[in-house]
Amino acid sequence: MALRAVASGARASLAPRPLCASTSLLGATAVSAGACRRRYASDLSTAPLKKTPLYDLHVANGGKLVPFAGYHMPVQYDQVSLAQSHNFTRAQSSLFDVSHMVQHIFKGPAAAAFLEKVTPSDWQNQPLLQGKLTTFLWPGTGGIVDDSVITRLGEDEFYVVTNGACLDKDNKYLDEELGKFGGDVQWTRLDNSGLVALQGPASAEILGAALASSDVALKDLYFGNATWGQLKLADGSKSHPVLISRGGYTGEDGFEISFNGKLYPAFDTTPLAVQSLLDAWPRSRLQLAGLGARDSLRLEAGMCLYGHDLDDTTTPPEAGLGWVIPKHRRESGGFHGADVIIPQLTPKSKGGKGVSRRRVGLVVEGAPAREGAEIRRQGDSTVIGKVTSGCPSPTLAKNIAMGYIDVGQAAAKTEVDVIVRGRARKGVVTKMPFIETKYWKNTAPA
Repeated sequence: MALRAVASGARASLAPRPLCASTSLLGATAVSAGACRRRYASDLSTAPLKKTPLYDLHVANGGKLVPFAGYHMPVQYDQVSLAQSHNFTRAQSSLFDVSHMVQHIFKGPAAAAFLEKVTPSDWQNQPLLQGKLTTFLWPGTGGIVDDSVITRLGEDEFYVVTNGACLDKDNKYLDEELGKFGGDVQWTRLDNSGLVALQGPASAEILGAALASSDVALKDLYFGNATWGQLKLADGSKSHPVLISRGGYTGEDGFEISFNGKLYPAFDTTPLAVQSLLDAWPRSRLQLAGLGARDSLRLEAGMCLYGHDLDDTTTPPEAGLGWVIPKHRRESGGFHGADVIIPQLTPKSKGGKGVSRRRVGLVVEGAPAREGAEIRRQGDSTVIGKVTSGCPSPTLAKNIAMGYIDVGQAAAKTEVDVIVRGRARKGVVTKMPFIETKYWKNTAPA
């Protein structure tokens, strides 16, 4: 996604319907920081699995493929454990295939107005080539249909990335909402388009060397911004123009690169560009990484996974995402679920309605807590919440988790019991992100 940063407190498809198919990690067979092996859920769909433009590259490089969001996707690569891949990303740079994500273009004089109806964000005033996280919302309830990053490409044109696991739900939602809206908006889904993420502290150096023109200054491309560029290919030619967005889903500095399969054949162009990028650097600097490392990296960074940490019944304030709603939209409303969401933004202590539960981070002793684990008030059997994601943290060498908890127990450092395999384990409510994020931001004084 162009800017996958769904972090707690700041900030990584869609009338409620069944949730997207579960695609999270299910269980650990090892708890040590050095070995973070996991098994994956089977894809719930019976449809044949699709292949991304990089399928052959994954096979050639020993990718261990699993069903994910309707695609054959690599969970990891031969000879590299999940923890090793995780730690390598934090130290150097890893390349992730995220082509299972769904890319869209919304274009037309009413495109911004439409997006302001179905999301709570400001698109009329969004600067060109800037993107930000938002949420598609259900009318009436304000529940989150899907989380998305939207980038303004032109005066009346927006690039939208949604979750692959929510494809059918999102298509139905967007089609119905456009029909009700009735304005001049053209919606194009960029099927079969390549999308890759380059993540880690060496990413700017690696991508900079791959750019075919010195006109693209990555040092001035800050987190959340995008630009167009071309990549060098091994035969001396260059790729077609690609959209380069600074951001990601790991908490590290990085980029997401979109290859538009509607204009150019993605299965021909994406592998060439990615292979050229890999060939230009030794494995000590750049490696392929899969879903396993991506999941533990995003959890350390406090980022949500839709269908687990976010769903149709959860509103942005409950999820700690109230910050995606700017002041003037809180005052004017006009977006789906505004009558529910706006009162939730002000806590009861300040005269508002507030929320009854809130998304929090947890550090858990003993075995790692997984999705669905009960959270209880310490010392008694009162259930006050549940875990939505959890795994051993290779960076911290601790078990970390994310979940929802009664607001009265949600303060940082509150001790709770987390029920893991029938036993109460001590958990401590912890601010997210769990690790320091390394986004490339303009910190110079105005």
